[in-house]
Amino acid sequence: MNNRNVYDIEVSDYKGLTYKLEAFRSKVILVVNTATECIYSEQLKKLETLFQKYKDRGFVVLSFPNNNFDNRQPGSNEEILKISREKFGVTFPVLAKISVNGNDEHPLFTHLKNEQPGIFGSPIKWNFTKFIIDRQGNVVNRFLPMEDPLDISANIEILLQESSS
Repeated sequence: MNNRNVYDIEVSDYKGLTYKLEAFRSKVILVVNTATECIYSEQLKKLETLFQKYKDRGFVVLSFPNNNFDNRQPGSNEEILKISREKFGVTFPVLAKISVNGNDEHPLFTHLKNEQPGIFGSPIKWNFTKFIIDRQGNVVNRFLPMEDPLDISANIEILLQESSS
């Protein structure tokens, strides 16, 4: 799996339509495992702020709802999308609910964790763990759930500048 190209990994949108991350090639991607009933759910608003600030420069946030931690993401994909849009103002892609750890974990999160194991080991510890993927598909950083999304702006800026030069 370590040699797998991130762009070959398939994801599903909230309607269940499947496509490869190839659709986001040449963008800087911030992948976040989300939950609308988590103590960190207000980060969705800050993630939207980042998306609005950088989307025209080739940046995208991908939200992957999950229910791995304390049942913080109940509901169907449609219900999750509605809450994300109406309560938190999210306009970036909200994909289908997945698992981020365990036997049924999504291949994307297996890849992300292999590339950026984290300071406490590979497993995702809680909702709102963030991974940045550069325009070449390299997983370049991992951020803890409590890390404020706005505090990673400098990392995004660097990747956007490096990628455009």
